[in-house]
Amino acid sequence: MGPTRKPNVCSRLSRRALGCFSRDAGVVQRTNLGILRALVCQESTKFKNVWTTHSRSPIAYERGRIYFDNYRRCVSSVASEPRKLYEMPKCSKSEKIEDALLWECPVGDILPNSADYKSSLIALTAHNWLLRISATTGKILEKIYLGHYCKFRYLSWDTPQEVIAVKSAQNRGSAVVRQAGIQQPILLYLAVFQVLPFSLIGILEINKKIFGNVTDATLSHGILIVMYNSGLVRLYSFQTIAEQFMQQKLDLGCACRWGGTTGTVGESPFGIPCNIKITDTPPLLFEVSSLENAFQIGGHPWHYIITPNKKKQKGVFHICALKDNSLAKNGIQEMDCCSLESDWIYFHPDASGRIIHVGPNQVKVLKLTEIENNSSQHQISEDFVILANRENNKNENVLTVTASGRVVKKSFNLLDDDPEQETFKVVDYEDELDLLSVVAVTQIDAEGKAHLDFHCNEYGTLLKSIPLVESWDVTYSHEVYFDRDLVLHIEQKPNRVFSCYVYQMIAQGRIHLDISGQEAWRTQSKMMYVKYC
Repeated sequence: MGPTRKPNVCSRLSRRALGCFSRDAGVVQRTNLGILRALVCQESTKFKNVWTTHSRSPIAYERGRIYFDNYRRCVSSVASEPRKLYEMPKCSKSEKIEDALLWECPVGDILPNSADYKSSLIALTAHNWLLRISATTGKILEKIYLGHYCKFRYLSWDTPQEVIAVKSAQNRGSAVVRQAGIQQPILLYLAVFQVLPFSLIGILEINKKIFGNVTDATLSHGILIVMYNSGLVRLYSFQTIAEQFMQQKLDLGCACRWGGTTGTVGESPFGIPCNIKITDTPPLLFEVSSLENAFQIGGHPWHYIITPNKKKQKGVFHICALKDNSLAKNGIQEMDCCSLESDWIYFHPDASGRIIHVGPNQVKVLKLTEIENNSSQHQISEDFVILANRENNKNENVLTVTASGRVVKKSFNLLDDDPEQETFKVVDYEDELDLLSVVAVTQIDAEGKAHLDFHCNEYGTLLKSIPLVESWDVTYSHEVYFDRDLVLHIEQKPNRVFSCYVYQMIAQGRIHLDISGQEAWRTQSKMMYVKYC
């Protein structure tokens, strides 16, 4: 039998109206997204630039929301034309938001208040307050004071939507202290919280006596990752460290006596004391050396990607098994290109275990498979390749005429990222529509022109191409987001001028699809909440 033919949009809409689905709660959502994908990719669909704005402060985008003025002004991009959701009151420089994360309702958790199921912005201010802000009204719902013993600056997910890590700036000491040669024992701090309801897991200090000359440290999926200037990367279990070296369990909002001082944990001026102080070298899980500390883990089974720690090896990637450090067959990936900007590689975010390798003129999607008759070893092979639309001839001939009238022909090689050739600049994955989005740029006369292409994530087939009306300067910093029926381009120009261009899908015979980010309903005696990521 041949492949099953997929029903068209009209058939899907009819089946949805009749309720022809299984009892699986996600079927309706998946059907809706399948309809939207068909509409996005059909030939008659256009994407129109509906809004353009400029700002003197950085612009951020997250899940249908555009943030301005250090996250204090929020604009919804879901409507036919972006509209302001809220604007928080002006504040002093010490109260500005340094970093923020969008929290959405997790699947399966029962929260204490019904309002907690709505999205929130978790924000870190310049004066060390951790805030939970309503994502729709801008109202501050919770406040936690971290303390005054260091400057907290960065937010990241340890476990997405569940555990956050708040990292301090590195303690390098004042110029006087550095000139005097005085060593700074504490290099940085990591505060770890379970989110909603907020609860403190602990605050960890990274000190020089235990870890040495650390250049950076972070948390990811319960693993403490410590990096060194030499390129060395070391991995430790945060849970083991917390269990072994936690001095005292602290609870937010409870009275605490610490260092001769009594106060309430998480309230000003007491804050949260550092309660995890490592006094001995913790057990090492894994160690590897990589150029510029570049290190990634992914795949099925677990593999990691590094670049050998030599400058001449830049652009060479080794894919190795995590269990025994063995190099996969065809595990050395090097793109045959000559360009000013280096290529990059990462594990595919669709959790398929594949690998995406991006160069100036091609995007390779690689797959990791078992070697036949040897299940303990794996090999790397190409799944598909996306090629830039350019001429095959890399040589350029230039004719010059000498003083004597003789014509001389000189030949030279073009760079693979030559601006006059189509060059890939951004590659992203739209998880809900299962599409790869690729931004390609070509310099035409004095202006760069870009277009956004949608490719089938399974086979790499080109399904749709959208021209961007604004010029693209390759010397500027760019971010491009493709989110369902929205395309958003953020550009940073010189002198801290930021521009935002919003495109929305325009389809013939507008069809309204109820594909909201969250749905909630009651089933029998319990409340079920479903989040669509």
